[in-house]
Amino acid sequence: MSDRTPGRATAPRQTLALAAMLFAVAMTFIDQTIVAIAAPDIVHELGLSSSGMQWVVNAYLLALAAFFALGGRLADLLGPRRVVIAGTLVFVLSSVLCGCVPRGDFAQTWLIVFRATQGLGAALLFPAALAVVVAVFPVERRGRALALFFGLSGALTALGPLLGGWLTAWTWRAIFWVNVPVAIAALVLTALAHIADRRRQESLDVRGAALIAAGMGLSVLGFQQAWSWGWDSAATWICVAGGLALLVVFVRYERRVRHPLVDIRVFRDRAFTVDALVLYFAMLAFVPLFFFASVYAQVSLSASPNQAAPFLLYFFAGFALASQWGGRILDRRGARPALKLGSVLGAAGFALWAGEMTDLSMHDQWPYAAMAGAGIGLILAPASTDAVNRAIGASYGEVTGITQTVRNYAASVGLAVFGTVLTHVTTDKVVDTLRSRGVPSDEARDVARQVTEAVTGSGDTRVPEGGGAGATAIRDAMAAVRMDYAEANQWVFYGMAIALGIAYLCALRHPGGRVTGSSPDGAERTPSTAS
Repeated sequence: MSDRTPGRATAPRQTLALAAMLFAVAMTFIDQTIVAIAAPDIVHELGLSSSGMQWVVNAYLLALAAFFALGGRLADLLGPRRVVIAGTLVFVLSSVLCGCVPRGDFAQTWLIVFRATQGLGAALLFPAALAVVVAVFPVERRGRALALFFGLSGALTALGPLLGGWLTAWTWRAIFWVNVPVAIAALVLTALAHIADRRRQESLDVRGAALIAAGMGLSVLGFQQAWSWGWDSAATWICVAGGLALLVVFVRYERRVRHPLVDIRVFRDRAFTVDALVLYFAMLAFVPLFFFASVYAQVSLSASPNQAAPFLLYFFAGFALASQWGGRILDRRGARPALKLGSVLGAAGFALWAGEMTDLSMHDQWPYAAMAGAGIGLILAPASTDAVNRAIGASYGEVTGITQTVRNYAASVGLAVFGTVLTHVTTDKVVDTLRSRGVPSDEARDVARQVTEAVTGSGDTRVPEGGGAGATAIRDAMAAVRMDYAEANQWVFYGMAIALGIAYLCALRHPGGRVTGSSPDGAERTPSTAS
């Protein structure tokens, strides 16, 4: 199936289409991180549990990971313009409902459900938006358009906490309502661009969609609940192992289907496989960073939401500058040099950042936050663009579904695993702090768990009330508890550094070269040799 008609779109319509798609995906990327900064206010007003607040954050990412492959396939079957419009409407309606959550016992369920439907809307929207950009730009202009698309969409993830801090000063509900004008702009620009649709006359692999959604849902559930259930719990490992087993079944099933949800053949391209692996390990750190860093700023640095937001501006500044540099490296030398340099820079940045956390000074940490951001910036756009350029046939929506599934599954796993590490280490350290102040071991552990659930789940730094020995000791030791939390965060950030180190080892396996010719109808691609 050819897309010659969309490919001949005039330059003004190409610009309108790119602007429309950037407005559309802006909502999805900002919402990956914006909720983290408002978490304490949401918990206080609605009375959510800490585990419930974690699911408010994780439900969005989990739905993204579970349904991205479906969204990419629907873009191919129904036409990307139609799916962009449908995804935008689902997303903005869910956003309005999240902002209108009522107080009371039903608040937690309400918020988790509509955060998940937000994720579904985003999963429909993003692959289709990318397919539109690919369709309207000719080969000679597509590289720059995709670099801008991926660079800005990644940067918007970093803007979430900044925007969240400003909006939360008015009301935390505004972090959801802000999507309404953005969605209106996206829909108007989409109409003005007169984007032509192309469709594939194939069937939808419903069984495959169910298998991948169930596999990802179960495995992330196991990781997320490991703190509550314990790593020695049968339920934890049933979920993790069961989910991974379903994903294995999904891969085997897709090989036998005439029209699969995901064409597994794309992984025969070593460069594509390496791109996906590097994205996976980079995203283990990227999205979770904004949740953990913003809560760290509020707990250990005693920052307000508005003060915590600029703390992440340093990371965003490094990211924004390096993503443009990464795009130029990709155009000139291919993805491999950018992936290697970004992985090394990111690993060093996260490791050095971790080492400064116990100084409890925002001023001392900003160079390392910027370095970590630059490392991620060098990876994100080149790896994503290189993977899309290696798409099979006309399936740009499908291949984007694969890469975005990898990215968002990694983000969900990162939140779950690093969250488990953080809560365990924080609890152990707070227990030691209370014991040193004469609190009996059993009472110390009970109080420590309560404190840990409050600060790690939502950044709630209110001191416990009551006259017991544990509560009294905590009130007298809040400075020590803030240091305990900072030391626990060091473990998390060292873990992020390790993830980037593994990304570097994967990048070494990239064959190099640039895809100098590609077309959505499966024309010849000519890899050039990288230096």
